Amino acid sequence: MDDVRLLDSHLHLWDPGHLHYAWLEGPLAARHDVAELTAALQDAPAVSERAFVFVQADCAPEQAVDEVDWVVERAGVADIRGVVAFAPVERPSDLDDVLARLCKRPLVRGIRRLLQGEDRGFALSPEFLAGARAVARAGLTFDACVRHDQLADVVALADAVPELTIVLDHLGKPDLSSAPAARWMGDIAALAERENTVAKISGLPAEARGPWTPEGLRPYLDVALEAFGPERLMFGGDWPVSTPYGRWARFVTEWSSRLDPGDRDAILWSTAERTYRLSAAA
Repeated sequence: MDDVRLLDSHLHLWDPGHLHYAWLEGPLAARHDVAELTAALQDAPAVSERAFVFVQADCAPEQAVDEVDWVVERAGVADIRGVVAFAPVERPSDLDDVLARLCKRPLVRGIRRLLQGEDRGFALSPEFLAGARAVARAGLTFDACVRHDQLADVVALADAVPELTIVLDHLGKPDLSSAPAARWMGDIAALAERENTVAKISGLPAEARGPWTPEGLRPYLDVALEAFGPERLMFGGDWPVSTPYGRWARFVTEWSSRLDPGDRDAILWSTAERTYRLSAAA
């Protein structure tokens, strides 16, 4: 597999001794830094090139810029090519200042404001839509992390702010307890009809909430591929939330091996590179 290059579009790192993460509990409530990532990669498939996009790990909102600076200190060692940072998209009065500070950090390529814990309609409020437009004006993408029952809101957001590139995290966190649900498949198809959307093959091991099998997850990847096509689909490891890293990365690289080399490279590398404009990152 060492002729394959792998750009992981969804990496988390954190150190609870440095920043505050109220949501951490259990085994995740520990330091997960470059040393721990290096250990996790020991079981990863061999590739010709490996790089990462860091995605904000939901530290205290007032520490968002500090989180970026902490990650940038590690970027050279871990080959982090881009950063998706937190910003208070629903608070336009605070957003301009945060965006101005973030845009001074060259590796920042996108924004994520978690939606999965919010009520339906949160991302469609006038305040959030105004913030989403500001994110687009800043030349940044928006990572949408939602539950499967919130996908319709992402569709509506894509329609309301067509100038904003929206990256769907974790395929919308589908219910993995059975075969893909008709509603989830319909919502994924509807979202893919919006040209300003891209999706990540990421996070499914965590959503399985227990042992998972390739046979159980493969239908979800197939649905996403049919809807978005390889040019709008990207791999994400979601480490350390989704573990073990090597098993998930190996599954996705093997699943994509049936595609022609260009399409496979799109999913494993070039879609993320293009979407996050990594070739332009300084």
